[in-house]
Amino acid sequence: MPASYICALDIGSSKIAACLARVKGRQVIDLFLEAAPSKGVRRGSIIDSIEFSESVAQILKKLRQKSGVRIKYVHVGFTGENIITKHSRSIIPLAERGNKVITSYDIQRAHQQALVLGSNVEEEIIHHLPFSYAIDSNGNVPNPVGLYSHRLEADVYLVCTKLSYVQTLVHAVNQAGYEMKDVSFNGLLESKVVLGKNEQKGLYVLCDVGSDITELLIFNDGVLRHIELFPFGGNDLTAGLAEELKIPFELAEAIKKSHGVIGDTSLMNPEKEILFKKEDRYEPIKEKVVCEIITAKAKLFCAKIYDTLHVQVPLYEIKKLFVTGRTILQDGFLEQVENILGVQVAFGKITDAKFLTWCATHEALSGQKYLTYLACLGLLKQILQGDSLPQSKAQVQSGRNPFLKSLHKIKELYQEYF
Repeated sequence: MPASYICALDIGSSKIAACLARVKGRQVIDLFLEAAPSKGVRRGSIIDSIEFSESVAQILKKLRQKSGVRIKYVHVGFTGENIITKHSRSIIPLAERGNKVITSYDIQRAHQQALVLGSNVEEEIIHHLPFSYAIDSNGNVPNPVGLYSHRLEADVYLVCTKLSYVQTLVHAVNQAGYEMKDVSFNGLLESKVVLGKNEQKGLYVLCDVGSDITELLIFNDGVLRHIELFPFGGNDLTAGLAEELKIPFELAEAIKKSHGVIGDTSLMNPEKEILFKKEDRYEPIKEKVVCEIITAKAKLFCAKIYDTLHVQVPLYEIKKLFVTGRTILQDGFLEQVENILGVQVAFGKITDAKFLTWCATHEALSGQKYLTYLACLGLLKQILQGDSLPQSKAQVQSGRNPFLKSLHKIKELYQEYF
C-alpha cells in the first residue's frame, strides 16, 4: 500500500501551526512540524486576507522544504468569535402502527433531519454531535439502537461558523496556492488528544487559553455538553501590564515572561527592582508591582471562568479541569485557576499512545513544545479515525451509492424481524 500525506493547519491569532504526516494505512510513519507567528488574524477572524495568505504560504513552504513533499490540500482547524453553537431537535416516525426496533439507519435519519432543521443559509455546520435521544415518553436515552418505539427524537449539538468566514478562509488559502479540504473547531480537536479513556466517565472540562480567545468545553461521560468562548486570553495579562507601566506591548510581554509571577505577592521583597529600557533610557520598576498587575488580571480571568462553570454544572462534580495554551507556562497561573475554581486543575497533556511516542522522539514536541501542536495533532487523529464532517465527500458518495443504500436497508429489515 503506497503512503499518503495529510497536512493539518491550525490558525490562531498569535501563531499558525502546521503538521504534515506521512501515512500508511492508518499509521503515521513520519511527521513534520512547523510553527510561525500569524498575521492578519484577530480573535480568530481574518482581518487582512493578503497578510494571512502570506503567513500560510510561508509556513507551508517551510514544511515543504523540511519534508520534500509538494503539498496540495490542507485541513484547517480554527477558533474565534465566528464559532456558533446551538441545539437542533428532530422527531422521526418509525412505524405507522405499533412499534419497530430502532436501527443505526434510523439514528442517521434523525441526525440528517436535525441538520436540515438547524441549518441556516448564513452558516456552515462544521460538527454535529449527538446530545441525547428520546423514545416515546422516555428521555435521555444514551443509545436507542435495539429498542422498540413508534417514534425517535434526537437532540443534536451543532458547532457552526459564519459562511462568510469559510468563504474568506477558502479564498485566502487558495491565494496562498493550496486547496482547503475542510474546517474543524480547535477545541474539539484538542480534546481528541488530551482526553483519554480515563476521562470517558464523569465530568471533565477542557480550557484552552489562547492569545485573545479562551475556549471552555464541558464533557460528561465523554459527550460534549457545552462550549463557551471568551474574548480574552494571555494577551490581556500583557496588555494590562503595558497600560499600567505605559510601555510597548512587546516590552510588557518580555517582562511578563521573565519576571511575572501570579499569586500571593504579600511575601515578595517590596524593594526588588527590574530595569527596563524606555525610549532612550533605563527605568526601574518594582518587581512586586509587575506581579500585582498580572495577578489582578489573572483573577478577573479565573472569575469569568468560574461564573460560567457555576451556571453550567455543579463545580464539586468536576473530576478535573485540563488547561492548555502557552499561557499556562506563566508561573503561578495554574495554581491561581485551581484556587479560584476550587477544582483539580492539570496540564492538558497528550494521552494518545501513538502521539506520545512521537513526543518522546520528536524535538519539536519535547517538553512543553507539544502545546503549540495540540490542535494539529487532534486534526490528524480525526482524519485517521475517519471522523467526517456533516457534508463530507465520503458521506455524499455513500448517499449516492445504490449498493450501500441497499445494504443499509437489508440490515434494517434483518434487525427489525430477526
